[in-house]
This record gives sequence, structure tokens and C-alpha cells, in this order.
Amino acid sequence: MLPRDTLLKGSRCPQELAALIDLAEEALRTWEPRWSGFVDAELKEEAEARLGALSEVSLLADGGWPQAERCRLLIRRADLAGDSEAPAPAAAVCGLVVSGNFLFDPAEPADVRQGLLQAGLQAADLGDLWMRGDRGAQAVIRQEAAPLADNLEALVRSVPVRLQVVPLEQVQWPALRAPKQLSSVEASLRLDAVGSAGLGLSRSRMAELIRQGAVRVNWQVVTSPSKELRCGDRVRLDGRGELEILEIQPTKRDRWRLVMQRR
Repeated sequence: MLPRDTLLKGSRCPQELAALIDLAEEALRTWEPRWSGFVDAELKEEAEARLGALSEVSLLADGGWPQAERCRLLIRRADLAGDSEAPAPAAAVCGLVVSGNFLFDPAEPADVRQGLLQAGLQAADLGDLWMRGDRGAQAVIRQEAAPLADNLEALVRSVPVRLQVVPLEQVQWPALRAPKQLSSVEASLRLDAVGSAGLGLSRSRMAELIRQGAVRVNWQVVTSPSKELRCGDRVRLDGRGELEILEIQPTKRDRWRLVMQRR
């Protein structure tokens, strides 16, 4: 048995982490690898730090494409991970095309995800999701949910959509983001000002997304655009990546010079 109480102590996601511990114990007991459903970046990071540190367990993340934020976790015995005759299986995932006309009612990825959940899909079924202009969206979905999702009709905001499951090879992936270091001088350290500069959005749009609960700072949802950031803070916006504050220095004109890294 794994040291469950120790692994869960201080966890930000205790219920979800407990489910991964159950999978790990099953993998140890049966000698068979186990795949989780899709988990968000916060739970992935915590699982890798806690379960991945155990000598008997090996974790591998696969979200269907290289910069996936939501991933499935392969959990298996560590002694099997080093066996060249038992290579890690690929995650069972498919592409998902969400077709609808968003010309008169533009949507964000969070809107599409909510519509798919209301149509019967589960959070663990859905990986990354991104918009394709006003024509709809695309996503990664776990293969187990494909029979339910294919040809399913849903409602996203006021827009009727139809879902189609496709092979991953037919998906048009978002542009890959290379890690990029940015410098900026700002009048304040407010979340909306810094996030706007670092994530490439207008300040008004950044403030709107913050109020909607779409922005997290150090994994916690923040809904106040006026929250002041500090060195080391990590700002995350789904679909836009993560912004880390590396340096903050005051200037002679009562402004702030920031060095940030966007991933």
C-alpha cells in the first residue's frame, strides 16, 4: 500500500489525487499499467511531484500533442518503465470537431467546454480545447468517450453545435508556443495590467476574463483585476499558456520594470 495520508497531506486537489493513488495501487497490484482520465495542469503537477517521487511508481503524461495543458497520466510500476520489451503505450485519445456558427455570438474555450459537459460528457473525457475562428472549436477527447460524443448535438452559449470524432491526424493543432522571455515597464503590478502585457491581450479583455474566473494565479482562481502580483507568481489562462514573473524592479519614475517568461 502506498503512504496515502502522507501523499494527500496539504494537497490542493485531495479528492482527485486520491483517485490517482487508487489507480497507482491497482497498477502495483495487477502489474498492469493504468491510464487516468484527463487531468488539469495543477493536478498533473501535483501528481508528478508526489506520486512521481515514489520509487515504486512511474508516471507519464500524454495529452495528444506536445504542449498539452490537460493530459492523461499513465501510471505503472517503476520496474516496468525501464523494461525495453514493455514500451509505454500511447494514450487512447481522438480528435473532436465542434461545428457551429459563432459569428454573432463569439465563444471562448471555457464556453465550449461548459456546453459539452452539459451535453453529457465528463470533465475527464476532455483534453485541451481551442477555438477555430467563428466556425467552432476542436479538442482532444479520450477514446472511451468517442461513442457518446460522435454526432452529439449540444448548445454553446446560444449556438447549436454538432460534434464529430476524428483521428488525431485530422486535427488542426494550435500554434506551438516556444518559451519566451519578455520585458515590460508598467505603471502598476495589477493582474490586469501585467497579464495584458505578458499574454498579449488588451487590458479590458484581460480584466473581463479575470472577472469571469478564467485566470488563475499560483493555481488559485482570481476574480479581482486589481490583485497585485509579486515576483515568482505564475499567471495561467487556459488556451494562452502560463506567465511567470521572474523579476520586478522599481524605476526612477515610480513605475515597475518586469521580466517575465511566457510558456
